[in-house]
Amino acid sequence: MQADFEARLGACAEAIERTLDSLLGPEPLAGEIARPERLLEAMRYAALGGGKRLRPFLLMESARVCGHEGEGALRAAAALEMVHCYSLAHDDLPAMDDDDLRRGRPTLHRHLDEAAAVLAGDALLTYAFDVMADEATHPDPAIRMALVVGLARASGLGGMAGGQMLDLQAEGRYGASEPLGQADVRRLQAMKTGALLAFAVEAGAILGGADHDDRASMTAYGRALGAAFQVADDVLDVESSPEALGKATGKDAAKGKATLVGALGLAEAKAERDRLALAAELALSGFGSEADVLRAAARFVVERRS
Repeated sequence: MQADFEARLGACAEAIERTLDSLLGPEPLAGEIARPERLLEAMRYAALGGGKRLRPFLLMESARVCGHEGEGALRAAAALEMVHCYSLAHDDLPAMDDDDLRRGRPTLHRHLDEAAAVLAGDALLTYAFDVMADEATHPDPAIRMALVVGLARASGLGGMAGGQMLDLQAEGRYGASEPLGQADVRRLQAMKTGALLAFAVEAGAILGGADHDDRASMTAYGRALGAAFQVADDVLDVESSPEALGKATGKDAAKGKATLVGALGLAEAKAERDRLALAAELALSGFGSEADVLRAAARFVVERRS
């Protein structure tokens, strides 16, 4: 099953790369006036040529498990990846995490400039909703509306963006801050990282027209997986190298970031990571062997080295 998982993950990454390459082409869409060359270059640099594409993979696999495959799922997955790529471009900026390396190459603001990185992020976020709302993604307007609302809430004030603000506050950017307890760290991480990962799975269930119980199971899987992913990231920041990870390591402790490694210690954080991955697998107990690849994804989150 692990070989099947790796093959599917690789095939999804290639399909997403092709879809993003096509969506980020030079020809304007109906209603667009022009696509400025430098902005398009920045968007393509941010979105193409790297990453595991885990979020789009989770969307497409959960959709498949719920009985939906095809171009629409690929477009929805590409839209989700645009939001993720926008968030990385903005997180790397000097005003945020001030990183020089992403996926083993210079961050976007180092490759071009800060203004290009800001505008590329803005444009990727906006374009993601364009793609998600387009009839080509799904013929049913109610399905498209559910996808758009879900993506907005996962990526905005009560999700990823809100979690980033909590992270900055925890660093003491806005004055002295008390160390966060476990519950606060879990909430921060559920918003900043977990919300978009959980939505990936929920979006697949929406596309597949899953019933209430199946959708609830998929959502529980996505939330546990998202939490496990972030704890695994915290552990990698301590144990991995910049060469293996493709970005700087040791940043969390240096910046006083709120992590479960800091709150629990390394050994207990690893145990919590493993517990969450197992909870993700168990959430799929109502599904048969068609969900084995999603179960393998939970194990991948624990075992990954980058």
